[in-house]
Amino acid sequence: QVQLVESGGGLVQPGGSLRLSCAASGNFVSIPTMSWYRQPPGKERELVASITRSGGTNYADFVKGRFTISRDNAKNMVYLQMNSLKSDDTAVYYCYAFITTDGIRYREYWGQGTLVTVSS
Repeated sequence: QVQLVESGGGLVQPGGSLRLSCAASGNFVSIPTMSWYRQPPGKERELVASITRSGGTNYADFVKGRFTISRDNAKNMVYLQMNSLKSDDTAVYYCYAFITTDGIRYREYWGQGTLVTVSS
C-alpha cells in the first residue's frame, strides 16, 4: 500500500510565503520522480514543478524564480517552498510520485491535495 499525504496549505496574503510538504508511505523501494501539480478553481490541473531522486528539477514558467521544489530521500518527502505568492496561485496543490514497490513495475500515485488560498 502506497499513500501520498500533502500538508501545509492555508490562507496567505499576496506577497507572502508558504511551504507545502508531501509524505510518501508504503512498501516502495524507489521513487524516481516526485512532483507538484495544482488545479485552480474551474481550471485544469497543471504541472508546477518536478524533482528527480538525484535532485534534478524542472519548473513551470509561471513559478520560476518564486517557487522551489526539494526532497528528502531519507524521509521520503518532497517540499514546495512558495514565495511572492499571487492571487492566481490559489489552487488545490497535489503531490505526485512515480513509484515502484517491487523494482520491476512502476505506477503513478497522487495525493488528495491541499488548498492554498492567496487573498488579502
